[in-house]
Amino acid sequence: QVHLTETGGGLVQPGGSLRLSCTASGSTYSINAMDWYRQVPGQQRELVAGFGAGGETNYVDSVKGRFIISRDNVKNIVYLQMNSLKPEDTAVYYCHAENRWTKRNYWGQGTQVSVSS
Repeated sequence: QVHLTETGGGLVQPGGSLRLSCTASGSTYSINAMDWYRQVPGQQRELVAGFGAGGETNYVDSVKGRFIISRDNVKNIVYLQMNSLKPEDTAVYYCHAENRWTKRNYWGQGTQVSVSS
């Protein structure tokens, strides 16, 4: 079993920054790289940032140049630095991981990010 715990959400003005953190605990040896999704009410959850098989970072087009995903493999933490935030970035952000063998999905509880003046 793997548990994912996110921190760092909140309310910020347009143009501001936030950093999200996600810590994995439990059987962390069983999961692939963690990534970040977000969801707006009434819409599907979308992948925001993640890592490719070679460790390269990938982003949805709407956040390229503004968000940075990074990780600390020793501490099993993944970060999402969000800069130049826009109102359309408002969503619940979820940390996600996948079991490397069973493909079972693990999700954090979600953290609300609100961008408003």
